[in-house]
Amino acid sequence: MIGLEAAAAQRIKADAPFGLSARAFALLCGVFSNYPAVDRAIVYGSRAKGNYRNGSDIDIALEGCSLTFDDLLRIETALDDLMLPWSIDLSLLSCIDNPALLDHIARVGKPLWVREEKDAGKSHL
Repeated sequence: MIGLEAAAAQRIKADAPFGLSARAFALLCGVFSNYPAVDRAIVYGSRAKGNYRNGSDIDIALEGCSLTFDDLLRIETALDDLMLPWSIDLSLLSCIDNPALLDHIARVGKPLWVREEKDAGKSHL
């Protein structure tokens, strides 16, 4: 039975980026796509490194030249409304002033979502 559990865990890791279900991944991407100021959403921390646990939070830094604190608050509310089973630590990359955290994001951060050219200026708000 342990072999089957390990195989199932490996399959889940392979099928779901950052340990997220396909549904959760799609919902997160849907939220980011609704905010034209967001150019990229970068996952960092344990989910980017691959050493997350079932209850690990999702660390996400947002990138976009015109992102504001008001945008961050609206996006946090939209993410909270998804009712996902994980807490989400959301930040604006341009507002992070901790050099160690910026270095960590640069080293291990991975894109969760990137705006495509055809999405630019498109909003569903």
